Amino acid sequence: MKVVQFLVVLLALASSVAFAYDPSPLQDFCVAINDTKTGVFVNGKFCKDPKFANADDFFFRGLGAGDTANPVGSKVTPVAVNEILGLNTLGISLARIDFAPKGLNPPHTHPRGTEILVVLEGTLYVGFVASNQNDNRLFTKVLNKGDVFVFPIGLIHFQQNVGYGNAVAIAGLSSQNPGVITIANAVFGSKPPISDEILAKAFQVDKNTIDYLQKQFWYNNNKS
Repeated sequence: MKVVQFLVVLLALASSVAFAYDPSPLQDFCVAINDTKTGVFVNGKFCKDPKFANADDFFFRGLGAGDTANPVGSKVTPVAVNEILGLNTLGISLARIDFAPKGLNPPHTHPRGTEILVVLEGTLYVGFVASNQNDNRLFTKVLNKGDVFVFPIGLIHFQQNVGYGNAVAIAGLSSQNPGVITIANAVFGSKPPISDEILAKAFQVDKNTIDYLQKQFWYNNNKS
């Protein structure tokens, strides 16, 4: 009898730990409010009554080539929860990345998802940078058609077409809304701008260099 009671207590404790775990955030922030009448977001999206779900809720038509005629020579086409509503709560999404010759998917990070990338066409030079505790080590690889590479959640990474023709890759991500922060855009193109004094000291350059960088047009090839 004591063994049974012990097992019941153990299961109860395990259940309490499981239910106490906070879900991962699915957007940049979700500020709490006391008046629920003015609430517009939950952690994710509101759910449709399952009785009214249909096949179109789980479908996306035509994941075609993106327009790479832009300053970075690449285009990311996301297929996340905003494109397929049925992805809500499922913790997965993908993106197609098209590259012109020498095109670059600039250094960026996904704050809410690990990325696994497969090359469909062309040759890509890819890499990610480890965190400070791992001395910011750079991990790189040249990928050819059929090769696969993983970018761990939250780490800065990039891909560049180093072949002579166009390149195409598909990225799977471990979140319905992985988010993206393009490093140059965030640092030098924030609105309002970060103080040039702060950036000059952080990058150990003069303010004129920072002012020049902040005046540039920072193209965003990925608004997912």
